[in-house]
Amino acid sequence: MQPLALVVDDEPDICELLTLTLQRMDVRCHTAATLEQARRLLAEHRYHFCLTDMRLPDGDGLELVERIQRDLDGQLPIAVITAHGNTDTAINALKLGAFDFVSKPVDLERLRGLVQLALRLNRERDDQSATSAPRLLLGEAPAMRKLRAQIAKVARSDAPIYISGESGSGKELAARSIHLQGPRAEQPFVAVNCGAIPTELMESEFFGHKKGSFTGAHRDKPGLFQSAAGGTLFLDEVADLPLPMQVKLLRTIQEKAVRPIGAGQEVPVDVRILCATHKDLSQEVIEGRFRNDLYYRINVIEIQVPALRERAGDIPLLADTILRRIARAAGSPPPELAPAALGALQRYRFPGNVRQLENILERAFTLCDEGLIREEDLNLEQDAGPSSAVNPVSRSPRAEAIADSHEQYRGQFETGHYGSLDEFLESIERQTIESTLQETRWNRTAAAQKLGISFRSLRYRLKKLGLED
Repeated sequence: MQPLALVVDDEPDICELLTLTLQRMDVRCHTAATLEQARRLLAEHRYHFCLTDMRLPDGDGLELVERIQRDLDGQLPIAVITAHGNTDTAINALKLGAFDFVSKPVDLERLRGLVQLALRLNRERDDQSATSAPRLLLGEAPAMRKLRAQIAKVARSDAPIYISGESGSGKELAARSIHLQGPRAEQPFVAVNCGAIPTELMESEFFGHKKGSFTGAHRDKPGLFQSAAGGTLFLDEVADLPLPMQVKLLRTIQEKAVRPIGAGQEVPVDVRILCATHKDLSQEVIEGRFRNDLYYRINVIEIQVPALRERAGDIPLLADTILRRIARAAGSPPPELAPAALGALQRYRFPGNVRQLENILERAFTLCDEGLIREEDLNLEQDAGPSSAVNPVSRSPRAEAIADSHEQYRGQFETGHYGSLDEFLESIERQTIESTLQETRWNRTAAAQKLGISFRSLRYRLKKLGLED
């Protein structure tokens, strides 16, 4: 059946332009000049998507967005036409449930992409393919049921989503679930840890570069935005972006275009942006480390992933799933989890959340005997948090020796034990870095943040001290 669209605009020239464009895409079109006409047509016909101007003689397009969300349960994809540069209005429309927006004067290429996206959204509504997406977020706790319901709702939109939650809680899985349940599911999902990219390479990584644009640029290279074209770009730890890069990211999101290094003009990109961080982003804004305008641009809709300690009842299901996956990879039958071991896991606070549970079970899988994981195999004391830095069980021999020497000399430099001041300072640096890496479970990005140095600086120090893998 030929798709049918509703265009709501009181300017005849705009209606004619949009109608011709849609007809060339084999889409039939009805037009309305007022909200009243739009309401009547919506009651009489079944549309595949709606495109509305914001300013109408008897109201504004936001009223129509709200009505469609209320009366049609958000099942009709609706996009809005906004005045050029009026991002506040566009953000309000997205928050109310619009799936996207286009600015005046209307870019026809951008409009075609928007229409194609709307038609994919509508096809999903008809065949209910979203319900067949893999279930990545396991658990039946109320917080997890709420999270999955939120994801199912926001996946129908193309609005930017901000995913908050503690480290290891499953923010990337939430992002993948949004992608897989949305109209971009068949397109790329590109995830990037913003804190792991050296500052000097960041612009090239995000936006790409042209051959010869700088020393070492031997060929054209597409950036992350181009790699995710048509799909979803997930910016993990977005709070770690330096301020100059935040400015460039804001422009890219607003203009839906990137300028590769060395290019003479911008390149349009069609990408949905999902962002996440374990930090309190609003506090980062208050303290001047994150731009206020970018915060409101990426935080159109916020969803929160619950910590594992808030859903201890899900631990049996998670543990069983994780152990089966580990055993399958090892080519052996999954071990049984002793009741005492399961009880210990449910009482544990899990500062590292699901990621920490996976690490604990993988270690226990290796240590257990006779296909049974006992409480002692879990070795939970090793994962007790900062105190593990002084736990002899969890320290490497090098860290143990250094700790012993510092306990004996209490930070005093004595020539009988160190050949020079440099050796003494190096031993302190080594101990501090090793203990911090153990606290962060060898997450180098987190360790660099904790130490107050850049990721690149940490890598240099690891290499200098012989700690590089």
